[in-house]
Amino acid sequence: MTQDFAFLVLGLGNGAVYAALGLALVMTFKSSGVINFSTGAVALYAAYNFAFLRQGDLLNPIPGLPGTIDLGGPMPIFPALLISVAISALLGVVLYLVVFGPLRAAPALAKAVAAIGVMLVLQALIALRVGSDAPTVGPMFKTDTISIGGNAVPTDRLLLAAVVIGLAVCAGIGLRYSRFGLATEAASESEKGAVVTGLSPNRIAIVNWALSSAVAGVGGVIIAPIVPLNPVAYTLFIVPALAAALVGNFSGIGLTVGAGLAIGMLQSEATNLQVSVSWLPDAGVAEAVPLVLILAFLLLRGRSLPGRGTVIQHDLGKSPRPGRPVLPTIACVVVAVVALFATSRSMRLAVIITMISAVIALSQVVVTGYGGQVSLAQLALAGTGAYSLSRLGDGLGIPFPVAPLLAAAVAMIIGVVIGLPALRVRGLPLMVATLALAVFVEAVWFTNPSLNGGLQGAPIPSPSLFGLDVGIGAGEGYPRIAFGIVCLIFLLACACGVVTLRRSRLGASMLAVRANERSAAASGINVGVTKLAAFAIASFIAGLGGSLLAYQQTVATAGSYGVFIGLGIFAVAYIAGVTSVTGALLAGVLAPGGVVYLLSDRYLSSGDYYSLLSGLLLVFVVVTQPDGLAGLLHRITLHRRHATPHTPLAPAASATIVPVVQAVESGARDVVLSAQNITVRYGAVTAVNDVNFEVYQGEIVGIIGPNGAGKTTLIDALGGFVTASGVVAVDGEAVSGRAPHRRSRAGLGRTFQNIELYEDLSVAENITVGARSARGETDEQVDEVMRLLGIEAFADTDAADLSQGQRQLVSVARVLVGRPRVALLDEPAAGLDSTESGWLGERLRATRSSDVSIVIVDHDMDLVMGICDRIIVLDLGAVIAAGTPAQVRSNPDVIAAYLGTPHLASSETGPPTVLSEPSAAPVGEGAPS
Repeated sequence: MTQDFAFLVLGLGNGAVYAALGLALVMTFKSSGVINFSTGAVALYAAYNFAFLRQGDLLNPIPGLPGTIDLGGPMPIFPALLISVAISALLGVVLYLVVFGPLRAAPALAKAVAAIGVMLVLQALIALRVGSDAPTVGPMFKTDTISIGGNAVPTDRLLLAAVVIGLAVCAGIGLRYSRFGLATEAASESEKGAVVTGLSPNRIAIVNWALSSAVAGVGGVIIAPIVPLNPVAYTLFIVPALAAALVGNFSGIGLTVGAGLAIGMLQSEATNLQVSVSWLPDAGVAEAVPLVLILAFLLLRGRSLPGRGTVIQHDLGKSPRPGRPVLPTIACVVVAVVALFATSRSMRLAVIITMISAVIALSQVVVTGYGGQVSLAQLALAGTGAYSLSRLGDGLGIPFPVAPLLAAAVAMIIGVVIGLPALRVRGLPLMVATLALAVFVEAVWFTNPSLNGGLQGAPIPSPSLFGLDVGIGAGEGYPRIAFGIVCLIFLLACACGVVTLRRSRLGASMLAVRANERSAAASGINVGVTKLAAFAIASFIAGLGGSLLAYQQTVATAGSYGVFIGLGIFAVAYIAGVTSVTGALLAGVLAPGGVVYLLSDRYLSSGDYYSLLSGLLLVFVVVTQPDGLAGLLHRITLHRRHATPHTPLAPAASATIVPVVQAVESGARDVVLSAQNITVRYGAVTAVNDVNFEVYQGEIVGIIGPNGAGKTTLIDALGGFVTASGVVAVDGEAVSGRAPHRRSRAGLGRTFQNIELYEDLSVAENITVGARSARGETDEQVDEVMRLLGIEAFADTDAADLSQGQRQLVSVARVLVGRPRVALLDEPAAGLDSTESGWLGERLRATRSSDVSIVIVDHDMDLVMGICDRIIVLDLGAVIAAGTPAQVRSNPDVIAAYLGTPHLASSETGPPTVLSEPSAAPVGEGAPS
């Protein structure tokens, strides 16, 4: 027990640097909304500066000049510390001004990807300037030990923890009580509010970037005497630091610092248990600590769908739908075959590596470009395929091509496990989780000698097919054309599969989930299953790429599938264009070891600078070209066909309105939607209070009320987007408790206040997402509903290019094409002028002769009074009146509510005023115009 306690105390050293980096992450995030993945690299830079200053040299970061500048003699500890921290602060200012300031208004994802680019740049720059010259750093504090149960523990661990806790206390006091701290809090809450009060968010961010980088520099310096200088180890300190910051929700300084110290202590104890407990793995237990912590907090805090009002922006660029892929495919195959036969040795090898890298990049296209799940673990998944191939081929003797397919299946299973957090989280937290998973897989599997061949790697048998050797070969014929043809076949199959996926309904569903999970669920898409499908398909492709890379290298080694190699692959894929097959092929060309790499190294001698250039280009692409380089090619080569976005809404050419579904028999009055005792509470606040109503077949029912009356919350409760008590039934079948996508499939379609179209999809694709039928029938359905709403001219137009009125009609069409029993329309006339609103009303009234009933929430009283059979009035979450439009218009309780004297409906005031029961006349007869 005392030995365990001793190891916990020993872990305070690493815990101190995790806490310091976590503190820096919090300070950066609070001031500019950036999760700075480069914080560990800033700490690394400070540590190297400190080490060289102690030896009497100043590290020179400028390539082409001498690596160090002689200062004439060693520098004492305190001046060296101050200078190193000051350089880190200056670096923080430069990073903000050059990179993150221009990205201030960009989505958080774009900022995080840019931070990864900065991390790669700093790491590559240090590797170029220092190389293998890693100076040792003497102790900063007096060397002493204390005895814990006979175990000698250095006291410097306690002192390091004390330094970081002191920094945290100072930062906490400064942020809470100083004017600058209050200004930082104000700017983080509302930049516009800060500007109005005379504050400058830019200046606040610059100072915070300087302070946070200085804190990261302190963390790097204090750990230098304990952990030998190593670019990879120091930069990977960001993973436990991110775990600590997540515990503090990127805002709580005390929680963040405490979690950082605890992670360091637990990792130290995990290392001890790894040796002393026989059933634990030989490696990777320490790396599991931040991973488990990250997953636990994300799963506890996460939600299956974002809440209403949650702003989730993606900056992944457009994902164009391939039009006629046959000719481009044939052209690419011809070019690849000619390249294989026309080259030899290193150039042919570069062509082969290009094809293999393109396969791995295709996996990134599926999971990130289509699925919207930013994964930093794709090369790690490729590694699982490679090591599985060794077991299957060399260990079990399974032949080619069955072995790589089975290895890819193993990678797919692991990929689904990696994707499980996506069921509860999205965006940046998922990005953090996949990075932690990649670190864990590398430690527990790739570098674990008990699971592979150790330093020699895991052997890979040469592939053969029908007795023919199709391996890469050796000696004079290396690399053999036969192996290149195998790689081309795999690449062709994967590329065609990804093109087919993009053109399929599953691909459209992935893009819908990427664009807006709530809207996708309302269209009947199972968001969780779609996310896992993206991870599964992408992981299978990555496993194939990893198997091909293993065949090419004839051995699977950890260095080929390391975390930072994976980040480099991610950077290249993002630069090339992570949203299209074209981008994946271009990523293969640009990949390390590929054609461009070889040519630039051969003719420009730039091979040593390739990682540095990749990081710089990644930052540049994020700032200027989110579609990647492939986006430029698409704009140059593709003729986009779309109608003029702002064409006025006008009736369809034919005066005949084609119904979406079969008309109901005259006089049919079946109840299609029943809401009984619907109540929604947020803590002590009751947003919807015991609401009851029914909707009849073919009827249009309006829900009105002043702002804050609970109208949208009621629609959310009916659709399953908020937790509510009561019973919701469709055609007599209770759907309460079902997920939103299951309610949609049961017949409850809905639109949203802010429309929530899928911007990257065309109008026809947006509408197709909501369909339920087989492919051929779906096309007819989509054409029919577009004719009904008069938007067939915009079928090929991207949703992002539509006017407000056109967007509203598309959102309604997406609901109607699913043939719902009830369409819940939330403010469909928002932002429309009177002409457009009247046109919308005509289109909605055209659905009366069909089975589709409508519940509409809107503030446009002319629209609501003009098309509704009945109207329900809410105030403070309760029904205060219900009846025909004429009766509601003259009701005193309604007038009082709209004039600002709300009717306080409660059990004491009695039931709401029911002005009229629905008549038995056929729907639409006598409706007010």
